[in-house]
Amino acid sequence: MWDYTKTVKEHFLQPRNVGYINDADGVGEVGSLACGDALRLMFKLDDAGRIADVKFQTFGCGSAIASSSALTEMVLGKTLEEAEKITNQDIAEYLGGLPEQKMHCSVMGREALEAAIEHYRTGKPGGQKKLEGRVTCICFGVTEKDIERAIVENHLTSVEEVTNYTKAGGGCGGCHGELEEIIARVTGQPPTEKPVEEKPRKRLTNIQKIQMITETIDREVRPALRKDGGDLELIDVDGNTVLVAMRGNCAQCRVANFTLRDVVQAKLREFVSDELVVVEDQP
Repeated sequence: MWDYTKTVKEHFLQPRNVGYINDADGVGEVGSLACGDALRLMFKLDDAGRIADVKFQTFGCGSAIASSSALTEMVLGKTLEEAEKITNQDIAEYLGGLPEQKMHCSVMGREALEAAIEHYRTGKPGGQKKLEGRVTCICFGVTEKDIERAIVENHLTSVEEVTNYTKAGGGCGGCHGELEEIIARVTGQPPTEKPVEEKPRKRLTNIQKIQMITETIDREVRPALRKDGGDLELIDVDGNTVLVAMRGNCAQCRVANFTLRDVVQAKLREFVSDELVVVEDQP
């Protein structure tokens, strides 16, 4: 059981500023229901350009609710320039601390605020946080830039810490090696060298290829997707083109394209043939 502070429990049991602003000046949305945590933050400015009203809606654990509630209290009365200086560490300190395994909830709050401010300044519809850079953790849609920023701002030095602050690596674990490389590059630590064993591949018959594709999906891909309520169906194999369909939560996930390319296609190229191309079946 997590060791929560009195302030965390208070903001969880009696969260502040829960609700919706119909004519909000800025709206920020981060996370997704398919990945376990989602947060929408809205604010309204007064004539002086200060945050006069702020509301949030969240789907997540007690720490997510408490972090969102605390953030709304922290930004009330502030200008956008003042509000955007709030860090995830500030949110955690306001709450009297968070368990290390729940620090990603404070990061989610800060990202929602940044998305809302960006929405106000650009006027672009949606207010969803943009995925900038290459997605490193497909399970939770965490990009390389997100990870780099978390490492720098929170002085992270291990994969476990990165997972605590960003959720990256908390799903299938397939990105742990890449997380180690990012940590080494950002912190200047020497990367852990692992011998790479090259295995020669023989030419496959169509039957062998289909069998290996099916086995690889069942062994390397499907367990991770099902862990988050998703799935993948193999539709057809035409030469080196693998036709698949996303099912369950994966069908609506905003990082589905990255999943196809960086997980499904990558695994099939690793275990079957580096010539395979994965294409999503369009209804």
